[in-house]
Amino acid sequence: MTDQRLVLVSLTGLDDDHLAELFATADDLGATVACLQGGGPSLVGVLDTIAAEAAGTSVRLVAAARTTSHTGRSWLGRVAGHWVRTRGLLQVEVAGALARGFGLIEVRAACSAPARLVTGGEAPLESPAWEEAPPYRHHVLVCRGPRCNAKGAEETSAALTDELTRREMVDRDVLVALTGCLYPCNGAPVIVCHPGDRWYRQVTADEARRIVEDDLLGD
Repeated sequence: MTDQRLVLVSLTGLDDDHLAELFATADDLGATVACLQGGGPSLVGVLDTIAAEAAGTSVRLVAAARTTSHTGRSWLGRVAGHWVRTRGLLQVEVAGALARGFGLIEVRAACSAPARLVTGGEAPLESPAWEEAPPYRHHVLVCRGPRCNAKGAEETSAALTDELTRREMVDRDVLVALTGCLYPCNGAPVIVCHPGDRWYRQVTADEARRIVEDDLLGD
């Protein structure tokens, strides 16, 4: 009988600050943690490790998110499909439910959902539409380095994304990228907007919404 490994996959880098909770839940379930985005262990890296350690093992992937993500679960299937297509070393399946939180109750419920087999025929990671840089009017860098996180960058980032979403500017006018340390750290939380090389310091959630209203909306 083939053993099955459970991998809990964080969908968004917005949840990086909460990965300790997901790792704790994984320990309780005897599972492994992977990240689709952000600074944690990559999904392809985790699958490579499992394949090297336990040939013949099957893997069940369970998507989890604490924060609303613009990355749909379809990307989990795409990345897993890319791995199967290029490696083909394990049987991989994706649970059909999203754990809306990193706690044991939410994750356990998602783990029990029916799963879909990853065949390698999923949509590729490349597309002609992604050949050129997108025609955004603004590129906004949000620092999520240690000092910025300690001084409220999580709330700042969420407020910025929520305001852009409310105004339907995400994926059309503004590209937001979460970064490591941007400096100057004494100004944490820091946001940088391009074009114009505009630096904003000590950006609270309210200030992030003001930046959208005054600086990103009209020009």
